[in-house]
Amino acid sequence: MKLLVTGGAGFIGSNFILYMLKKYPEYQIVNLDALTYAGNLENLKEAEGNSQYQFIKADIADGMAVAKVFDQGIDVVVNFAAESHVDRSILEPDVFVRTNVMGTQVLLDAAKANQVKKFVQVSTDEVYGSLGETGLFTEDTPLASNSPYSASKAGADLLVRAYHETFGLPVNITRCSNNYGPYQFPEKLIPLIVANALEDKSLPVYGDGQNIRDWLYVEDHCSAIDLVIHKGKNGEVYNIGGNNERTNLAIIKTILENLDKSEELITFVKDRPGHDRRYGIDAAKITSELGWQPQYHFESGIKETIEWYLQNKNWWENIRTGEYKDYYTKQYGSAAGE
Repeated sequence: MKLLVTGGAGFIGSNFILYMLKKYPEYQIVNLDALTYAGNLENLKEAEGNSQYQFIKADIADGMAVAKVFDQGIDVVVNFAAESHVDRSILEPDVFVRTNVMGTQVLLDAAKANQVKKFVQVSTDEVYGSLGETGLFTEDTPLASNSPYSASKAGADLLVRAYHETFGLPVNITRCSNNYGPYQFPEKLIPLIVANALEDKSLPVYGDGQNIRDWLYVEDHCSAIDLVIHKGKNGEVYNIGGNNERTNLAIIKTILENLDKSEELITFVKDRPGHDRRYGIDAAKITSELGWQPQYHFESGIKETIEWYLQNKNWWENIRTGEYKDYYTKQYGSAAGE
């Protein structure tokens, strides 16, 4: 089987590639990534030299570049490629629409033309909007996006559904809760807090810190996508959650406790516009239909994650200084993949 993984140099995509290469050494994996700000090939050092792995630098919104990739004979597409940071989407909504909506449409057209066996759209629980104090998101929850980021992801999801209904393209959509684990870009909550705390810097907390998220360890997410590829029923949506709801403030205090740092580092800042109050995933469908269960409890997952950032300080320091962007040139040459 030959998999095209888009956005494979990002946090979840790179973890997924490493997971699949280890579990299915006979599979071929093509990683298509534009290497925008969060794409980091250092995440995939383990894959370098593996004859089953190929990296191509290209933008999913570039139809000609995408067509060349599909000429290789792609069986399955897993689309991680996305602009994904909510704060950035508030500043530059147009960038998010171009990549997340138009880029997905380019991929869908190529997948249709080449009759792929499966197109998996990796989405987010943010497309559902915000929950009250009770209840959980199910696959039937209406889409009610509250940020330009989540609206662009919802638009992409609807396109994927339309290509199934109109053209018979075999698709699945997965919607996950907040991921955490190795290789997460340091502007996200958990790595940001770990890095700042280690340097005794201020820890910014939006609003009152009581926004609630369901946290999913990235390897559990990878195992769920693996099942969807091989067992998912065409046209279906599958929610993926970790059953670990925590407030942002509780997450920060847990990290500080593990690092033996003072809570005096916490600084409350003005809340961001359209900040969803609570997300919670009902993953009963993927559990009952595909047999998936998360293997990591939050307590063990967060300890492993913190330890990874402690052991890989150079990785996140390179990102903070911008040096990680030089890795592509060093490894592939300035013109490679253009």
